[in-house]
Amino acid sequence: MSGFVGVIISDPSLQGQFTQVELRSLKAKYVILKRESGHVTSKNLPGLMKKLRGLNEVVSEDEIAAFLSEVYPDEDKEIEFESFLREYLNLQARVTHKEGGSGAKHSSSFLKSSTTTLLHNPNQAEKSSYVAHINAYLADDPFLKKYLPLDPAGNDLFDLVRDGVVLCKLINVAVPGTIDERAINKKRILNPWERNENHTLCLNSAKAIGCTVVNLGAQDLVEGRTHLVLGLISQIIKVLQFSHIQLLADLNLRKTPQLVEVFDDSRDIDEVLSMSPEKLLLQWMNYHLKRAGYKKTVSNFSSDVKDGEAYTYLIKALAPEHSSETAFETKDPTERAKLVLEQAEKLDCKRYLSPKDITEGSPNLNLAFVAQIFHHRNGLTTDTNQINLTQTSSRDDLILSREERAFRMWINSLGIVTYVNNMFEDVRNGWVLLEVLDKVYPGSVNWKIATKPPIKMPFRKLENCNQVIQIGKQLKFSLVNLAGNDIVQGNKKLIVALLWQLMRFNILQLLNKLRFHSQGSQGKQITDADILNWANNEVKASGRTSQMESFKDKNLSSGIFFLELLSAVQPRVVNWKVVSKGVDDDEKKLNATYIISVARKLGCSVFLLPDDIIEVNQKMILTLAASIMYWSLQKPPQSETSEQSAPSNVASDAASDIASEDSTSIMASLEGEEVNSLPKSMATDNTSTSDALF
Repeated sequence: MSGFVGVIISDPSLQGQFTQVELRSLKAKYVILKRESGHVTSKNLPGLMKKLRGLNEVVSEDEIAAFLSEVYPDEDKEIEFESFLREYLNLQARVTHKEGGSGAKHSSSFLKSSTTTLLHNPNQAEKSSYVAHINAYLADDPFLKKYLPLDPAGNDLFDLVRDGVVLCKLINVAVPGTIDERAINKKRILNPWERNENHTLCLNSAKAIGCTVVNLGAQDLVEGRTHLVLGLISQIIKVLQFSHIQLLADLNLRKTPQLVEVFDDSRDIDEVLSMSPEKLLLQWMNYHLKRAGYKKTVSNFSSDVKDGEAYTYLIKALAPEHSSETAFETKDPTERAKLVLEQAEKLDCKRYLSPKDITEGSPNLNLAFVAQIFHHRNGLTTDTNQINLTQTSSRDDLILSREERAFRMWINSLGIVTYVNNMFEDVRNGWVLLEVLDKVYPGSVNWKIATKPPIKMPFRKLENCNQVIQIGKQLKFSLVNLAGNDIVQGNKKLIVALLWQLMRFNILQLLNKLRFHSQGSQGKQITDADILNWANNEVKASGRTSQMESFKDKNLSSGIFFLELLSAVQPRVVNWKVVSKGVDDDEKKLNATYIISVARKLGCSVFLLPDDIIEVNQKMILTLAASIMYWSLQKPPQSETSEQSAPSNVASDAASDIASEDSTSIMASLEGEEVNSLPKSMATDNTSTSDALF
């Protein structure tokens, strides 16, 4: 690696919004202003911001000053460089929204992700809707009972959010079990450290369930920034609404063998077994529509269902007792959609979408709606005796499913433009993989020869996938028996093998950059063995005796080693009173769920599940250890005493320190960082521990 040192930002997700050229330019302008004025404040910053790209022709200096005064009421308060970058992005987002987000010539090239929470525009109707959700779903929560119901007209929501508890609880409603409640700080009055820990836990858990939290930090939630808070709540509630899409994970012929009923004998069983859940659901829906006399074929969950007619026939086929002739006779799609939802509610389907969502053809919400109907009444025979099909998933299938989830959430956390809903389907055209490669190794993709979806010609998909393989070989990945066509055809095991190497490359790359910048080390690249040795040394230095022999050490299933490691890097983070001995399966499960939440609370971005720890999935165990190592290496040096005595008298310092840590994401991209050479030992120096991982 050469001696180049770029502008390093403590928050990787913030750094990922800029190239090094942009960062050096902004840093130079910031330093000049600070040198001339002594301090950079909301009083002297508007003049500089007015000259910046994306703002200079579309927003006035007075407008910038008014915006900054909202965030920094004290005009003499110094604005640090990272805060300056955040406010620049916030202003860019406002400009983009003001111009309709249509890509006007002045819109910022920095805002690359269409899913960033900064683009959320709050309004009273939206806020009232979110408050209604919280009041409904958390009304019986023992801790929140005294705070609910919230007043939708006031600021109750933003006041309650400041401690982070309600957001953690809402995440658990969206995806039950995501956060171990033992890790949530739930005292009536929280000190700054405890409050920021809750928000850090919330943000990392939100990423783990598929939310995008680019440009959002714990301090934003502490300060109750309305548009950012509502943006995050919006995403969590969408996950809640889409939770029925997750039911599709069980929609396959192994778990629902009755689905063979919807296919004719001409279909090859291997082809049917490999079909995606969405395609199976469409096949199931069309099977019942044909039986009910519907003359059309539904090929999507958008335009083909927006008139509501297909739904009226589906309910007629599945629940004739709830079918209404009025729904067939009405000519108004909105009125028909209302009747369809009323009929569905009689099947115990909760109303997660509105008539407008149907008439506008919202694909995700309609998919969730159909999945919900399927799971309440699928209309298939209950006699499975005549079905000659293995009904139990093998252990390999279960592991593959968990790894698919982990890689999918990791990819979405990178902030790429494309959001991945079904990894095995969404990567088959190669475009998503090229976006990921461009994030983890900027400049590696030749976009001139890449084809962006929708792709009609199959050979274009193959070209994309061939470029993915070519770049993988340049990065020294082990790609034996993997060709571009394997990706196009959706070979799950080979796709997972590729994604694992991408994730591992990203992990080691980030650790190497961190060690290089913090320690000036220009020696051998970090290997899996280095991570193993670091973890063992940290635990040993803390006075404990646990050690791990490898990332597949069966003793790790108890969870004790990782709890001791977390305690070693941050003594106050583990509450040993709630830790079990990890002897039987129940105790192991309790420890594993606690480990994941404590790691996220600390600031680690991890995507594994408790079963990965219990079963000692060595790939996921490596990511957990590496994430803890990454957090520990970038932690500001502090004495243990100061960490434990932080509660009340260091509020501002604690908040600023943790704010630089809360967005820590080992998986987040450092887009734009200049990389002068390929990491030569990345795939070759790991003989002791890594070879078995592939």
